Amino acid sequence: MTSTLTTPSLVVPRTGDSSVLTVEDRELAAPGPGEIRVEVAAVGVNFREVYLRQGIYPVTTPFVLGDEGAGTVESVGDGVTLDVGTRVAWATGPGSAAGHVTIRAADAIVVPDDLGLEAAAAAMLQGITAHYLVTSTYAVQAGDSVLAHAVAGGVGQLLVQLVKDRGATLIGTASTADKIAKATALGADHVIDYTTFDDPADLAAAVREANGGEGVHVVYDGVGRTTFDASLASLRRRGMLVLFGAASGQVPPFSIQRLNAGGSLFLTRPTMGDYIATRAELEWRVSEILGGLASGDLEIEIGGRYPLTGAAAAYDDLEGRRTTGKLLLIP
Repeated sequence: MTSTLTTPSLVVPRTGDSSVLTVEDRELAAPGPGEIRVEVAAVGVNFREVYLRQGIYPVTTPFVLGDEGAGTVESVGDGVTLDVGTRVAWATGPGSAAGHVTIRAADAIVVPDDLGLEAAAAAMLQGITAHYLVTSTYAVQAGDSVLAHAVAGGVGQLLVQLVKDRGATLIGTASTADKIAKATALGADHVIDYTTFDDPADLAAAVREANGGEGVHVVYDGVGRTTFDASLASLRRRGMLVLFGAASGQVPPFSIQRLNAGGSLFLTRPTMGDYIATRAELEWRVSEILGGLASGDLEIEIGGRYPLTGAAAAYDDLEGRRTTGKLLLIP
């Protein structure tokens, strides 16, 4: 078993905006029973870390940011069957934004030989999210109509591909001509520039027009506050709004009678942990995503790479919605 080491780590010393982020050298203990210590190759940048940094998801400060990444096993604790040198990826490894991290072996997935570590890091959290959204939260069927917001983002690009693979119609929203072109190239049937609509009712009308005058079966909404009203108004009778994120801010409390008035609508706010509650479920979802990337059946775009010292810029770009694809930190 190896000894304690010192590794550069991205620390949140107190809640606040991106300016609070700092890189510090921190000691990391040797892995305990059931744990592995990994030399980190890449770390995923996600809105979850924004919520943690802002205190929306309460965590005692200071703490090391990051949950998702990929790298090479450097040492293992008792009871671990993974070999040193194995390439692994994970979606739930607190403190991952560092040169090295210690995680539970049960949370690590072996990366296919034909897939790079950066692609694996980019695909874990958003790939699992896209997978559970279309297979479990609302199981998309051939002939369904689907609205997905921010289709040029990391989750959005995967949603386009997974929805189309299941034989459904995909209507997306995006904010620029380049983003619209990117989603269209991936197979989206219609992509609407949502920035041209001030009234949610007008955006919903555009969605219905793109869908032959009908509301959609399901809306996948990771934007939140600015799209919520349009999402509800875009649904057909007994349609489902899946609110899986809040890139534009949290949705304020609202009257549930709106679900009644909208046509007996369904609303759900899923979280990833409930969809990878068992090792078998985690392996199923990740094997389909990483396997699809390794075979070329799925595509993933890495929209930017930043050093740990550039993490503030990465999160500012993410929150400002100035990027496409997935952003990574490279320790």
